[in-house]
Amino acid sequence: MIAKSPVPGRVKTRLTPPCTPGQAAALAEAALADTLTTLDLVPAGRRVLVLDGAVGPWLPSGWQVVPQSGGGLDERLAAAFAHAAGIAPEAPALLVGMDTPQVDAALLAEPLAPAHRPGVDAWFGPAGDGGFWALGLARPTRRLAGRLLLGLPMSTPGTGQALLDRLGAEGLTVRRLPVLTDVDTFRDARQVAAEAPGSRFAARLRSIEVAPEMTG
Repeated sequence: MIAKSPVPGRVKTRLTPPCTPGQAAALAEAALADTLTTLDLVPAGRRVLVLDGAVGPWLPSGWQVVPQSGGGLDERLAAAFAHAAGIAPEAPALLVGMDTPQVDAALLAEPLAPAHRPGVDAWFGPAGDGGFWALGLARPTRRLAGRLLLGLPMSTPGTGQALLDRLGAEGLTVRRLPVLTDVDTFRDARQVAAEAPGSRFAARLRSIEVAPEMTG
């Protein structure tokens, strides 16, 4: 998982306004905690958090924390896969972010189960805005991660398709995961909360929406 520490003014800045920086950070922390809890339920040999910032009380036990590399998002994603390949060269690796707190453990566990891996080289989770929320590689290497991710245009409506094109150019068989909504805007936040009403994220959003600075 790749994430930022939920520090006001550094995360979810597109939620401000209508949120204050503190409220946006609170939503980010809830999304982070929800996603970590979900990933704890997905069978895995190891769990690695590639983190920009400091660890907080939201981190469950059993996670290895490594700092994000420098550079753009493309470089940081490629470095995360390179790290995974270094610690477990023969194991598949799945990378997700902190922007889809509605993700369900079964949605990941089923396609990534050993019985369903034969013939699959990569897993791709498209986002509704044209990006992607998950990328998995059956045989990750530093070289492959670089070829797939370095120079990839990030945060555009064509990012996901550009990645799919690169996966195809490498001759990889790709299994698509369901489309999910990334939380970028307040409208996105409301949609995601409606999809996961029992989540920490939904509860935090409900508390924010009745705060004086949101209703006054």
